Amino acid sequence: QVQLVESGGEPVQAGGSLRLSCKLSGFLNSNQCVGWFRQAPGKEREGIGTIHTSRGDTYVHESMRDRFTISQNNTENTVFLQMDSLKAEDTAMYYCAADFSSFGGRFCDITLLTSTVQYWGQGTQVTVSS
Repeated sequence: QVQLVESGGEPVQAGGSLRLSCKLSGFLNSNQCVGWFRQAPGKEREGIGTIHTSRGDTYVHESMRDRFTISQNNTENTVFLQMDSLKAEDTAMYYCAADFSSFGGRFCDITLLTSTVQYWGQGTQVTVSS
């Protein structure tokens, strides 16, 4: 059974930073596409970015690319979302999600991942006060 567990969300003041973690456990393979998403109250879910855990390449949506970074620790099967210069509009529930079979060795496209996700984490709340 695969599990994704997010952590690191907490209240923070605007301008601050947070690092979210997504711990993967269970039956894992090397071609994992892991993505970060967020959803604010009353809004649609938004894709933030992805990382292919074998290729190591990452993608972050252009609207957040100057503030958000995705990385991983392969030894600990953990994917991170570093968020800097946080704004009140970043307040949302943040989720990680994974697909272990659709991408193979190919680049993790966030739009495709949205439709092929196999596993979701439970989410971690980020609240940014202005």
